[in-house]
Amino acid sequence: MSREARADAACRFCGAWLTHTFVDLGMSPLCESYRTESQRNTMEAFFPLHVFVCGRCYLVQLEQFVSPADIFTEYAYFSSYADSWVRHAQAFVEMSVKRFDLGATSRVIEVASNDGYLLQHFIPLGIPILGIEPAANVAQSAQAKGVPTLVRFFGRQTAEELASTGIRADLLVGNNVLAQVPDLNDFVAGMHILLNAGGVITMEFPHLQRLIDGNQFDTIYHEHFSYFSLTTVHAIFARHGLVIFDVEELPMHGGSLRIYACHADNREHPATERVHAMLAREDRDGVKTMDYYAAFAERVKDTKRRLLTFLIEVKTAGKSIVGYGAPGKGNTLLNYCGIRTDFLDYTVDRNPYKQGKYLPGTHIPIFHPDRIVETKPEYLCILPWNFKDEIIEQMAHIREWGGRFIVPIPHIEVI
Repeated sequence: MSREARADAACRFCGAWLTHTFVDLGMSPLCESYRTESQRNTMEAFFPLHVFVCGRCYLVQLEQFVSPADIFTEYAYFSSYADSWVRHAQAFVEMSVKRFDLGATSRVIEVASNDGYLLQHFIPLGIPILGIEPAANVAQSAQAKGVPTLVRFFGRQTAEELASTGIRADLLVGNNVLAQVPDLNDFVAGMHILLNAGGVITMEFPHLQRLIDGNQFDTIYHEHFSYFSLTTVHAIFARHGLVIFDVEELPMHGGSLRIYACHADNREHPATERVHAMLAREDRDGVKTMDYYAAFAERVKDTKRRLLTFLIEVKTAGKSIVGYGAPGKGNTLLNYCGIRTDFLDYTVDRNPYKQGKYLPGTHIPIFHPDRIVETKPEYLCILPWNFKDEIIEQMAHIREWGGRFIVPIPHIEVI
């Protein structure tokens, strides 16, 4: 593990200098910067995908090379195209309404509310809602569903403006957003301001331990500034007057945590045994030691070599391979491994926003899923492997011509 000091890179939470490398994935473009036909032969920006771990607070993080406005003002990811994710959101709504006794006098606010995939389920229940979403194109889709959405980046300023007008949350939700926040302290301080005295925060984010255990290096990209253990998130929330009182482990996105938090002076929610147990488990596993992070980079290199060896053998045998999906994680995998149209003829995606464009860096074309039936490839490489069961079910018809599925992470699996 490199210990070369970086005088220009400080931890975004505690401010300590970053001197420990977690993994270096080389140079890569922004994973959601899909290319149009007119951009195929124009200059494309690449940035270092070099991940550090803070030796003081153990926050795993990338340096910030572009502003959030450059990434999220117009965004290509629409949550509602993942059916299993929408079902997951609906189940959360049903659970939270019962657990926290939400009703017509409550208010639910979601930060990074995307296309209304979650808040839409509160509408039939008559519970007031508000989405906060920086991407205007995605927010427009939410508004079409009847989800009132404020097109803003969230932080202390937005929270203060809303609170000054009497708008606060009884349930404040943030799913898969904490990793995408460059100024963690401003963001969590804003949540403290926007939360009612007796309110509850729930957040979901990929669990760093699952990333390491599952070799999920493709979930690292510039849009994800940070990667979290419960240990580190617990410290971040505590600094801003919030306490985590419960935690759940979820299978979503390769293994996520859902945390429940409230104001530190709120005595209605004592910490559960699950919080104590997970903090103790992380401590036993060594998340507060640099040795815990040291072996990950070598495992990543080995995965790259094995995947390329497999693809070379398949192509040498004259077989065709195409991709399914155009997710951010797929772009990290393809760029790091140097996989372009010499290996993948094309990929497909259900999202019309991506169809007709090209993947960043690799310039692999993106088509409608119907293209697969037209070309009948021998192999279909599932890039959003976290939805592999859903995709295999949707695309089961490829078996009619002998087609097989490739799942590249955590290791090569052919189904």
